[in-house]
Amino acid sequence: MDAARQEHGDLVNVAPPPAPAGAAGAGLGLAIRHFGSRYAVIGVWALLIVVYTIAKPGVFMTTSSFESIFNGQYALVFMTMALLCTIIVGEFVDLSVPSVFGFAATIVPVLVTNHHWGVWPAAAVAILGALACGAVNGLLVVVARVNTIVVTLGMGTLLTGIALWMSNLNTIVLPPSRFAKIAILPVGGLYVSFFYGAALALAFAYVLGFTPLGRHMRFVGASREVSRLSGVRVNRIRFGSFVAASALSGIGAVVTVAALGSYNATTSDSYLLPVFASVFLGTAVIQPGRFNPIGTWIGIYFLTTGITGLEQLGLQTWVSNVFYGGVLVIAVTIATLLRRRSSLRLSTVHRSMCVTRTSEAYLLYAQQMFPVSLIANPVY
Repeated sequence: MDAARQEHGDLVNVAPPPAPAGAAGAGLGLAIRHFGSRYAVIGVWALLIVVYTIAKPGVFMTTSSFESIFNGQYALVFMTMALLCTIIVGEFVDLSVPSVFGFAATIVPVLVTNHHWGVWPAAAVAILGALACGAVNGLLVVVARVNTIVVTLGMGTLLTGIALWMSNLNTIVLPPSRFAKIAILPVGGLYVSFFYGAALALAFAYVLGFTPLGRHMRFVGASREVSRLSGVRVNRIRFGSFVAASALSGIGAVVTVAALGSYNATTSDSYLLPVFASVFLGTAVIQPGRFNPIGTWIGIYFLTTGITGLEQLGLQTWVSNVFYGGVLVIAVTIATLLRRRSSLRLSTVHRSMCVTRTSEAYLLYAQQMFPVSLIANPVY
């Protein structure tokens, strides 16, 4: 019977070959390395907390320290998310983000205090002014094809000068009002502005991971030419990223002025290093080698925890520059190595696309780069 079945081509069950020795151990090691690459920074963050708690018992692990770490970073959260908008689409050096933020933050108290405007109309003008700055950046970089560094450095310097002129080099204080409640209303022991930042990071992560627009942004950042061949409106996405970055800077500026009740335009430049350090540190968290909002959000509070602990140990204020600068160098190095490894993995696909530019090569590239194909809904 068995011989007859084999003669007629019937299928015969064959036992799978045994797994090679050590395969289970190798798989476990790979899983551990994968987990470590995603969450090592969080582990270091926890270790920092333990070390500072032991070094300064009763000082670091207190409610006041907790509040100073998590309640005061609303400005950084908005500016880092703004910078991510342009970095993700391949515009890596938007140096104007802190200056756009400072420009908008100066407009609000100047209009309210010096020109007796209502606080909400002044806030609307500040956000519109920030949007206009983003539109100019986008036109110069995308349409006129001027170098991004030149445009954003020049725009940042120009806006800082205008802000200093408007404020006459002074700190402009808002009159007392209920406007502050939009930023410092206590919710569960933290300011409501903390939850604004958390919601912004989660929403941004959702857009990048689960919407066609977010996938197109990633794709444009990976390869503009391939994106253009696939039908993605590359210039529209690049221009929109500059406008979105400025909008977030403007909104963050309004929240910051509401929380502080004043603003000094001379402080804008001090945000540049923390913003870039947090964004690049974020590439070592959650999605190694990729700029991502959740990793950036974690990076902000990791850096703040480190600096707060060092200052409580008695180090001077210069330690913040050393800490931010050192972390930026390390984070950029890690991001470069991870991105290089990713580029080597995809080099074969890239070569096939450059030679043939066929739809099959595009599909292979898209499948390698993204979990969801970009062919669906290709026009934005």
